[in-house]
Amino acid sequence: MRVVVVGASGNVGTSLLECLADEPAVDSVVGIARRLPKQSFPKTEWRQADISRDELKPHFEGADAVVHLAWLIQPGRDQATVRATNVDGSARVFRGVAEAGVPALVYASSVGAYSPGPKDRAVDESWATAGISSSFYSRHKAEVERLLDRFEAENPSTKVVRLRPGLIFKSQAGQQIRRLFAGPFLPSPLVREDLIPVVPDIERLRFQAVHSLDVGEAYRLAVVGDSRGAFNIAADPVLDPDRLAEAMGARKVKLPPGLVRGAAAVAFKLRLQPSEPGWFDMALGVPLMDTSRARQELGWEPARTSVEALGDLLAGIRGRRGIETPPLAPDSGGPGRVREVLTGVGKRPG
Repeated sequence: MRVVVVGASGNVGTSLLECLADEPAVDSVVGIARRLPKQSFPKTEWRQADISRDELKPHFEGADAVVHLAWLIQPGRDQATVRATNVDGSARVFRGVAEAGVPALVYASSVGAYSPGPKDRAVDESWATAGISSSFYSRHKAEVERLLDRFEAENPSTKVVRLRPGLIFKSQAGQQIRRLFAGPFLPSPLVREDLIPVVPDIERLRFQAVHSLDVGEAYRLAVVGDSRGAFNIAADPVLDPDRLAEAMGARKVKLPPGLVRGAAAVAFKLRLQPSEPGWFDMALGVPLMDTSRARQELGWEPARTSVEALGDLLAGIRGRRGIETPPLAPDSGGPGRVREVLTGVGKRPG
């Protein structure tokens, strides 16, 4: 098999490349990235392309499967730029797959695509995917789900798989995740379980996480298998204030959601952190996911718990870890993170 991975240099992309390296059914991989990485992976040939403007069909010709992972989270303050990649760029990827006659398309959806749902039970893949209206990330994921619905209807012979993972963590993505969501003013050495004294006890603060390498394995299974459709991807246990407090040896502090959202909005407006408050709305709004279908039909089982994935991320932030790809490079913020500050917190592409 020849597999093309669009957005191969990021958190999940690099994990998928590692998984494909050990897959005997895959002979060669084309890694598409907006900026060419220094890091090499077995079987992988890097090619440079920006899905928002470059011709994609030539990169897809002769492929047995295309995996579409490319997505922008920042610059969150520039909605036109992120939409050009997330929504319009995804449409261009799907069109290129159809034009090149690729027999399989695997797309990176998200728990963020789901409409508001329950936190006291898990929902399956039939739950509505209209997103959380106040979150641009969620709106974009929901829009692309509709684009993919149309692609499936127009290309019934193409195998289409969409994975909907929870939060995706690994140590090598520590600096990227810190940069995208916390910003330059979070001291990395303080990101330690024994130095986090409290966790917020907020109603509906219940979410799911999974290690990036386990997500990479899910994509590998989607590529080489025969399954079609949507699959929820998350590890146990559900992370809630009780579980977080236990994992970090911290105590819970009851906080009203409105106060936390208001503080996040003020910090975003003052450029103290890069995450617009819609992220908080999405965290509280999306449902918990039932992963039975992925386990039964894909044969997927996470090798790490959600707590282990979170611990690996915290270690990566604390140790300033990364990989030599532009999104994951540990020094991408510049000396003293000055580049993050000078280019505007939340205004710089991810």
